[in-house]
Amino acid sequence: QAQLVESGGGLVQSGGSLRLSCAASGFSFSSFTMSWHRQPPGKERELVADISPTGGRADYTDSAKGRFTISRDNAENTVYLQMNSLRAEDTAMYYCRAQRYGSDYWGQGTQVTVSS
Repeated sequence: QAQLVESGGGLVQSGGSLRLSCAASGFSFSSFTMSWHRQPPGKERELVADISPTGGRADYTDSAKGRFTISRDNAENTVYLQMNSLRAEDTAMYYCRAQRYGSDYWGQGTQVTVSS
């Protein structure tokens, strides 16, 4: 059974950093596109960044460019999101997602709270 487990969230001051991790199991991780999404309080879920199966390509939304870095370790079946220069508006529940044609898996999320 496919499973994604996020970790690394928490409370951080504005300007600080956090590194989120998402451990995958139960499916062929290295053949899936992985992405991070977030859902701020009272708002819809939105894409933050995604990374190709080999890790050779990563894309970011405008709010993440220059501050966040997505990476993956296919040997460890883990995807990461390094978040620097955090702002209050980055406060959200962060989710990882695994996608491949015909398959779509989500984790349960990890909370990130940035205090101003």
